[in-house]
Amino acid sequence: MAQLLTRLTRLLRHRWFDETDTRRALGPQALARIEERIAQSEKLHTGEIRVCVEAGLPLSYLWRGASARERAVSMFGKLRVWDTEANNGVLIYLLLAEHQIEIVADRGIARHVPPGHWQAIVAGMRSEFRAGRFEAGLLQAVEAVERLMLQHYPPAEGQANPNELPDRPFVG
Repeated sequence: MAQLLTRLTRLLRHRWFDETDTRRALGPQALARIEERIAQSEKLHTGEIRVCVEAGLPLSYLWRGASARERAVSMFGKLRVWDTEANNGVLIYLLLAEHQIEIVADRGIARHVPPGHWQAIVAGMRSEFRAGRFEAGLLQAVEAVERLMLQHYPPAEGQANPNELPDRPFVG
């Protein structure tokens, strides 16, 4: 009975959150500033950064009890973050209904960065989010990922540095 109640509560929480909550957390100006910050960052290194913010999980995920991590990995694929030339894309994922933050890094950058470092970035974001500063938390994460990319993926002299993925945060 307790398990059923937990599932029902989770389902209702995710159905309760919608695009209005997402817009309240990150309005058009905040999304534009995050987009601009990602664009500036990607001029300095060859990595790609995507931000994805979702109000709640799709019903199919809720039905089978999927985690925010599972959804983040799925969005990593759907948004083609895995599809960069150097396998150095990073997805910063925020699930508002559960206050969950996930970072999914492609194998190129993941081999250079220990998992604890990603968790430190998430912890910094969580602190900002608890205070209701979603934009500040996401910008902080973009800057942290930028520092990692500068260490491991600076552009070589004269190397082309195409923008392989959209800079605009995906909001669902």
